[in-house]
Amino acid sequence: MVDRTPQAARALPGRYSLPREFIAQHQRARIIAALAEETVEKGYRAVTVADIVRRAGIARNTFYENFSSKEDCFLAACDFAVNEALDRVVDAGGKFAAWPETIRAGLGAFLRYVANEPALARTCIVEALSAGPAAVERYERSIQAFVPFFSRGRKVSPNGDELPETLEETIVGGIFWILYQRIIMGQVEQIEDLLEQLVEFSLTPYLGAEAAKRVAAETDTG
Repeated sequence: MVDRTPQAARALPGRYSLPREFIAQHQRARIIAALAEETVEKGYRAVTVADIVRRAGIARNTFYENFSSKEDCFLAACDFAVNEALDRVVDAGGKFAAWPETIRAGLGAFLRYVANEPALARTCIVEALSAGPAAVERYERSIQAFVPFFSRGRKVSPNGDELPETLEETIVGGIFWILYQRIIMGQVEQIEDLLEQLVEFSLTPYLGAEAAKRVAAETDTG
């Protein structure tokens, strides 16, 4: 059986005297992982706190020490996933000086995260759209979190002053929608194969079709 627990929630081998703060964070991550797994199996609306508690292997009061409700836990899962993904995007993109290469590296890191964390990805990209107003708001906030990563393209684009104000939101929203489609079709394992297409899609408005295609076809060097 494949271990789908988020990396941050996986237990370290051996015996350690761990700080209480680390243990609390680890426990919180395990609860989030349990919610995500239950959501994948049943759909968010069918999941109960009892389901989450059972899968996480914790007492019910431990759940409520961390979250006020199932919805609170769901929103925390979305925040957790976005922060983890952003960390990887920034780290990967930071290895390159040129903006087009940062986009390619960052998108590659993002797609790897989605492929490696399918339960969280489905929870935050698919289930969020039908889990209520607060979840939809989190989904929109997730899109906005990635907008600055693309906005830098206006400085290198020959027609940067003429680009639509909503261009970056459109690009990120388009990427999320494509991932949504692949996830619901059960094609998470092939998501990383989308890199070249998504890079070309993202860069074309800034660089033009030929330059965008050239960057998209580059081999990773970072």
